[in-house]
Amino acid sequence: MPFPPPETLGRRIARMRAERGWTQAELAERVGISRVAVSHLEADLNIPGERTVTLLAGLFRTEPHELVGATSYPVAKAERLPVVACRYTEAELQLRLLARDVEAGDGAALDDWPERLRILRKATLDRRERHALDLALRSLTEAHPRRPPA
Repeated sequence: MPFPPPETLGRRIARMRAERGWTQAELAERVGISRVAVSHLEADLNIPGERTVTLLAGLFRTEPHELVGATSYPVAKAERLPVVACRYTEAELQLRLLARDVEAGDGAALDDWPERLRILRKATLDRRERHALDLALRSLTEAHPRRPPA
C-alpha cells in the first residue's frame, strides 16, 4: 500500500487556521498580509517568505521548523528560519497572570488588575483579545468589587 503524499504547507496552514476557527481575513489581519495572500498560501500558489512563516508559527503556537517540517518548503528557505518564534501576545500573558491571581484568591493582588486591564484594552488591536479583556474586566469587577483604601 503506497504512503499518502505529505501534507503541503498550504494545506497545513489552512488546517491550523480552521482548527482555531479563524477566517482567512482574520489570519491575514494577524500576520499583516492580505486575505488574497492567505488564500494563495493555502492553495500552494505562493511560497511564504521566512518572515511570514515565523509569524504564522507564532500564531499557531509552534516553531517555524515544525510548521514547515515534512512539507515541500524549500530547504534553502528553511535554513534561514529562526529557531523560535514568539507564541503569546501581551494580552494573553496578562490574562494568564490574572487567572493565576484569581485562583490564588488574594484580594489585595487583584486590586490593580482593573486598571491594568483597561490600559491593555486600549493598546490591544485584536478584536478577539479586546473581547477577552472586556470579559475578564467584567468578571473581575463583579466577583471582586474594589475595596476602599485602608
